[in-house]
Amino acid sequence: MKTTGYAAKSEGSELTEFSFERRSLRDNDVEIEILYCGVCHTDLHVVRNDWGGSNYPLVPGHEIVGKVMSVGGGVTKYKQGDTVAVGCMVDSCKSCDQCDNHEEQLCREGMVGTYAGKDRISGEMTQGGYSKHVVVREEFVLSVPQSLELSRVAPLLCAGITTYSPLHKWGVKEGSRVAVLGLGGLGHMAVKNAVAMGATVTVIGRSESKKEDAINLGAQHYVVSTNDDEMKDSKSAFDLIIDTIPVKHDLSIYTPLLDIDGTLVIVGQIGPVDEVNTVPLLMGRRRITGSLIGGIKETQQMLEFCGENNVLPECEMINIDEINTAYERMERSDVRYRFVIDMASLNA
Repeated sequence: MKTTGYAAKSEGSELTEFSFERRSLRDNDVEIEILYCGVCHTDLHVVRNDWGGSNYPLVPGHEIVGKVMSVGGGVTKYKQGDTVAVGCMVDSCKSCDQCDNHEEQLCREGMVGTYAGKDRISGEMTQGGYSKHVVVREEFVLSVPQSLELSRVAPLLCAGITTYSPLHKWGVKEGSRVAVLGLGGLGHMAVKNAVAMGATVTVIGRSESKKEDAINLGAQHYVVSTNDDEMKDSKSAFDLIIDTIPVKHDLSIYTPLLDIDGTLVIVGQIGPVDEVNTVPLLMGRRRITGSLIGGIKETQQMLEFCGENNVLPECEMINIDEINTAYERMERSDVRYRFVIDMASLNA
């Protein structure tokens, strides 16, 4: 089917309108009219080829919310008119040990990204959600709880699951002591999810500038990392630290804040880290690890959790023709806290 979106036509180019073909429905496919698409910092990195390997033309967007238009003959879970969502992946091998364990994001053969991935059947590059329509394998389509405000759901498909997954996997519950490093798109969702799980939440920032925001989002405490006294008082204070800082930084100043058997989970930075002092790790049986997103089962669980607890991101709605300005503002951290594109603005 023919559709329209916004694409980067080459490295360094701005996003402009782009017409292209979506595949015809396969037996297990769901065709979706996209209503809203979140804007992730990953979109900016891939569009600008910051990590290398980007191919063009490229339609970004992996935080998709929409309505089912039609389904393939073998589809049983969805029907025309259903409200659905699609996150960061649209396929995997579905036969390895990780896929069998509902961890498709860790597929041994590699998950297929919603955009800039390689379709497992046709070999064509996948194109994302900055568009009017998308066609996705049924097993990678998610149901959206009716209780959630639809215009704010999209960032849950990336920022929501990226922070929910480590909180869930490390067993955060009533009384858990959780710290969140950084208060951006990921950080504010980590705070909201952890608070909803019953944790005592502390935000750690480099200055006092986001203290009021952190408290308004539900955090009980705020620590300034450049204040030696506050950091000293926070030694061994946390069971879990969710590190959402997106740039290279020194992990060694944060590991002493973990209690014995505590874990620091990196969800923000991609790439090399500064040399880590192992003394706090050895002396406290502390650990540093990383987490990507979650599998489809866990992502659906996250959506249900957010529906039950009214957990939604703080969003700024934009029209599609404002996307290049939005990218510029993202680079300046000038957004509180996620942009969402109203796809009705495309060809409006």
